[in-house]
Amino acid sequence: MIKYLKEEKFEDLVKDGLHLVDFYADWCGPCKMLGSVLEKMDDVDIIKINVDEHPELATKFGVMSIPTMIVFKNGVEVKKQIGFLEEEEIRKLFQ
Repeated sequence: MIKYLKEEKFEDLVKDGLHLVDFYADWCGPCKMLGSVLEKMDDVDIIKINVDEHPELATKFGVMSIPTMIVFKNGVEVKKQIGFLEEEEIRKLFQ
């Protein structure tokens, strides 16, 4: 399930369970490619954050390149991956 961060408090969205957070921008080619892969992963909680709309979160989590994916477990960052990955590789981030 994909959720786009709008006005919600980010910390509330990731505080319980396992979540994949995708930092992206609408103008980013690799981000669009990754978005197509993530849309197929309906068994994963995915939160997409547009870095142009939420630059403070990108800065807070050290996002310097996009796409950047961060896995959160109960509100804590556990893994970070920069760049495009295929679905199989994304699923390995949860292991």
